[in-house]
Amino acid sequence: MRMVELSRKGVTKNTLLKVAELGSMSLKELAQLLPVTERTIQRYGDEDRFPRDVSEHVLMLAEVFSKGLEVLGDRETLKDWLRTPIAGLGQPPLDLLDTSFGVELVKDELGRLEEGVFS
Repeated sequence: MRMVELSRKGVTKNTLLKVAELGSMSLKELAQLLPVTERTIQRYGDEDRFPRDVSEHVLMLAEVFSKGLEVLGDRETLKDWLRTPIAGLGQPPLDLLDTSFGVELVKDELGRLEEGVFS
């Protein structure tokens, strides 16, 4: 329920920047995954809240990055994994994170890794 509340309330720019850091991504890279431009993000104040669609996607990315750190162990390994083509996905996981369907595929792949099923 907390995620629902957060997405309704809207995440702040500070939260978005922390998610970018969690995934070892630049603001430009993160903006390419979100339904908002890098310039729009830059115009927000640190405590300004994003609309629901942007907030939901930021929270989905936070889940992926958190799970990735849990499964892979550290940020550098996660960063490399996100950018390396994965046989089971047919492309780098990062390329799929711009849609909710892609986010689910990446989370499923992390789940398989966690269980020791390599694709």
